[in-house]
Amino acid sequence: MSKAMWYVVHTYSGYENKVAANLEKMVENRRIQDLVEEIRVPTETVVEIKDNKRKETERKLFPGYVLVKMVMTDESWYIVRNIRGVTGFVGTSSRPIPLTQEEVDSLGVEKKEIRVDYSVGDSVKVVEGPLAGFIATVEEIDSEGQKVRVKVSMFGRETLAELELAEVTPI
Repeated sequence: MSKAMWYVVHTYSGYENKVAANLEKMVENRRIQDLVEEIRVPTETVVEIKDNKRKETERKLFPGYVLVKMVMTDESWYIVRNIRGVTGFVGTSSRPIPLTQEEVDSLGVEKKEIRVDYSVGDSVKVVEGPLAGFIATVEEIDSEGQKVRVKVSMFGRETLAELELAEVTPI
């Protein structure tokens, strides 16, 4: 059996969540979780300030598209293709093209679990980015957001910086 890959499904605008919900229901009803593993409508949280009021809203990153991690078979293609609101897969008309691993990584579709072997108060070395080479003290670790807040001593001053977990390494 081939490996599940991420495919991009084109939908009518505004139908993304409906398509995702209907597809999830169909997968459950037909018990094909081994063919269709995951369905995502990528969103981002946007902070809007209107009339001095702060409001967080979810905004679709790719309006008109749903990402589906699936094993491409005639059956799975047919099921996804015939969900109401789906206009087709992204790719040639005859064959959907899966996303490459680089595209999956850059879209942030799959979160990689990064194990942290340092804790608050530890000294770490910054290994990537503009602060590479500096020694810093861990102030806070945000595992959910994959971030670490560190205090870097530069030019006699303490500076707070927020970095990706992978950008620092324990000393």
